[in-house]
Amino acid sequence: MNRDELLSICPSLREALRRNRYDTDTLLDALGPEVHAALSRNEPVPVRRASAGCGELGSLIRLFLLTDDCPVGEVAAALSPLPVEDAVAAGLLESDGDVVRAALDLRPMDIGGGNRWVLSDLDGSLRPRETPVDHVIGVGHASLSLLQATPTAPVGTLLDVGTGCGIQALHGTSYADSVTATDLNVRAVELAAVTAALNEEQVELLAGSWFEPVEGRTFDQVVANPPFVVSRARVGHTYRDSGLDLDGASELMISRVADYLAPGGTAALLASWIHVEGEDWRARVASWLPAHGIDAWVVQRDVADPALYVGTWMRDGGLDTRDPATATIAEDWLDHLASANVEGVGFGFVYLRRTDAPTDLMAEDLTHGFSDPLGAEALAYFERVAWLREHDVLTARFRVEESTALERVFLPGDEGWTQVVARLHRGNGPAWQHEIDDLVASLVAGMRGDGLVLGELIELLAAAHGVDAEDLAQSAVPLVHALVRHGLVLPA
Repeated sequence: MNRDELLSICPSLREALRRNRYDTDTLLDALGPEVHAALSRNEPVPVRRASAGCGELGSLIRLFLLTDDCPVGEVAAALSPLPVEDAVAAGLLESDGDVVRAALDLRPMDIGGGNRWVLSDLDGSLRPRETPVDHVIGVGHASLSLLQATPTAPVGTLLDVGTGCGIQALHGTSYADSVTATDLNVRAVELAAVTAALNEEQVELLAGSWFEPVEGRTFDQVVANPPFVVSRARVGHTYRDSGLDLDGASELMISRVADYLAPGGTAALLASWIHVEGEDWRARVASWLPAHGIDAWVVQRDVADPALYVGTWMRDGGLDTRDPATATIAEDWLDHLASANVEGVGFGFVYLRRTDAPTDLMAEDLTHGFSDPLGAEALAYFERVAWLREHDVLTARFRVEESTALERVFLPGDEGWTQVVARLHRGNGPAWQHEIDDLVASLVAGMRGDGLVLGELIELLAAAHGVDAEDLAQSAVPLVHALVRHGLVLPA
């Protein structure tokens, strides 16, 4: 790969891609949903058959998405006005007599701001190859999950730490005035620069470890999909291994990112943390946060047992644990986790906001399914936390969020239906649920926005049910705080 020559061919390459409509919508239309799904599963035969009738677009599909050997004349027509020899010299293609093949992965992506093209190293899924230490991974499931979960409200400055192929930075150009991206892997920085140029975007690319390239600077937003794989303190592949022991990469990011946030700035991070026998994972993550100046929302989306975790990442690195030559790697990895009493590895999102108040943390499991992205919810959550910090809920009026429903579950009993649980369920966002009793249901029913303040509602309810108002308030206040945090009820 030659970065300068790749940059020089971007205008003619972009023209060829646009002329052939090499974009996500056209690919779906040309291949059809079933064949497009086969492409996502790395099944080349249906895609190869369907692309045969797609003309020059089909040539690009076979060249870049299937990594087929393609006749040089066919590729020359599809890439015009980019000469094939220039693409080979730049390292985009490889030549072998009368055929050429892709040397880099080039695929269209819709990341929320229209079609973009992303360059990365070939992953070996369709053409087996060795994965070098400086391999630049393409847009995988983790990258997509962060894209979907990142707040996209307009900001002035954005920092992407560990940019890899540059997908998060490219996404940031749609909502940030200026974007800075860093990576320890020089090859990643170079490929990200070409991706930005191909898409006619301006991104400041800096090579260096973690935050070192931006020391002394602050940003309105920080995003990061860091090399968070939980393993020994060694680097096998820079895109996933930090060289820090166990969950040290996540600890470093979470503990240091506040220093690079401007006042009111936010961070959206992917992270992993170990579950240690006899310890609460929430306490572990909490220990990484400063005591002052951060509001934090930590969302655990999944937990993997050590065997599943190691097997998944072994396959990611192209290793087969059935091979005796590589099984020892898995044995050593599992031994290391066992020596640290690791029962599981948690994975999820960490949202942070820079404040001037004592640190506030909510860490929770959200392993159930929901469809709404978390980015907008994270910003709304921080606004609700700020409101709670500044107000006495007993003197405030509330309203029920419009999607919140009261659910009651009944089971058959000796004397008919018997209620076994009542809960409030928010129908949008992360679909939070809170189990409540009938007294709380009556309290929430009285929250009508322009009615009584909470303290007055509690007194009225206490009198109606013959309970002590002060005792009811002591239990109601923390519950209302929880309902506001989760957005089931909101300040009027």
